[in-house]
Amino acid sequence: MEYQNVTLSLPKDVLRRAKLIAVERGVSLSALLVQLLEDFTRQEDAYRKAQERHLALLNELNLGTGGEISWKREDVHER
Repeated sequence: MEYQNVTLSLPKDVLRRAKLIAVERGVSLSALLVQLLEDFTRQEDAYRKAQERHLALLNELNLGTGGEISWKREDVHER
């Protein structure tokens, strides 16, 4: 795997807490950030794939209306 250095500007209190978490987990701050970003990107990929699957299913769904609404709100909601 090829790596690239990046520069981050973080609030000091966030950085301090992140360093403590990394120490508690026995990893470097860099390794902690890699884990977090990998988890984040994996979740985003899974969400997008699920969204694409569901949109494809919706496109296949036939409600028999042909895109026309043949009723009025008043027809559905009796008062």
